[in-house]
Amino acid sequence: MYLATYYSPLGLGTITLTSDGDSITGLWLEQQISRRDLVFADMVERGDLPVLKAAKNWLDRYFAGQKPDIDELPLAPTGTAFRQQVWAILREIPYGHVITYKDIAIRIAAQQKVNRMSCQAVGGAVGHNPISIIIPCHRVVGGNGNLTGYGGGIHLKVKLLQHEGVDMSRLYVPKAGTAL
Repeated sequence: MYLATYYSPLGLGTITLTSDGDSITGLWLEQQISRRDLVFADMVERGDLPVLKAAKNWLDRYFAGQKPDIDELPLAPTGTAFRQQVWAILREIPYGHVITYKDIAIRIAAQQKVNRMSCQAVGGAVGHNPISIIIPCHRVVGGNGNLTGYGGGIHLKVKLLQHEGVDMSRLYVPKAGTAL
């Protein structure tokens, strides 16, 4: 396993990219990693690896306000079949748009041919997305416009949405809660 660091021009801090050598396996914001030395202990720094260079280029373009296509990068997030299903939906959210956890739950229920799907289960899968920003979990909001939950912190979710030009007028940061 390999890693490279990237410095966000948007004030998100240091971003760590991980790869198996062929695909991107992770994108971690500085705030998501409490013990970097433990999490990445067995990984080799390889910023020159082609797939990691491609991811850095993708991020350069993203932060420059371009809209790079997610499918430009080979992605290999590790997770259960359910999480993979949720992450596939995240990949379809257009730049500058948001959807709700309920929207995703309705789509998953239809795909699985069940009557309903738990929004909390969807939220758990969204929260375990290992390739944030590229697989845009920041584009998922609560049904009432609540900007609940983001691994890097709500303030970074707001920065990313503002960067993409999302209309923030109907969205709000909760005053209290565990997802802040």
